[in-house]
Amino acid sequence: MEFIQTPLQGVLLIKPRVFEDPRGYFYESFNATAFENAGIRENFVQDNQSLSQTGVLRGLHFQKQPYAQGKLVRVIHGAVYDVAVDIRKDSPTYGKWFGAELSGQNKMMMYIPVGFAHGFATLQDNTIFTYKVTNFYSKESEDCLLWNDPALMISWPIQNPLLSPKDIEGKLLKDLNSPF
Repeated sequence: MEFIQTPLQGVLLIKPRVFEDPRGYFYESFNATAFENAGIRENFVQDNQSLSQTGVLRGLHFQKQPYAQGKLVRVIHGAVYDVAVDIRKDSPTYGKWFGAELSGQNKMMMYIPVGFAHGFATLQDNTIFTYKVTNFYSKESEDCLLWNDPALMISWPIQNPLLSPKDIEGKLLKDLNSPF
């Protein structure tokens, strides 16, 4: 695996080594030793998966302590534009974001540590998105930044996304009392 540092300290793109032949392909989507050697020493405790159609936007989500989550995200089928936003108060990149296309075709993954909000916009129908998390889901600890906060200026590749009520009511960065 190749671990690629992004402009946000701690957020990594991960390019797996893919073996293809006439039968199809094989790759390791997680290897604890490789991740540890790259500085990711996490205990992933839960796997989640979603199915979305083109134009769905989920995020920008995070969980507060004591249920804050690091995430390892990837796409099994389809494609998303995946975004991490730094919400660590003392970080030099606070309020900055990084985005990348993850797809079933490119097999890229992104590691997003605790202290970041996360979201994605679906670029293809029947996109299957999966992620490992370092803590269990807690409704009481969940929070959300507004996906189109003008202060963030995220360049989403879709217009008029389909949103959940929670995502419609996300907070502006200026109103966030970051727990990180």
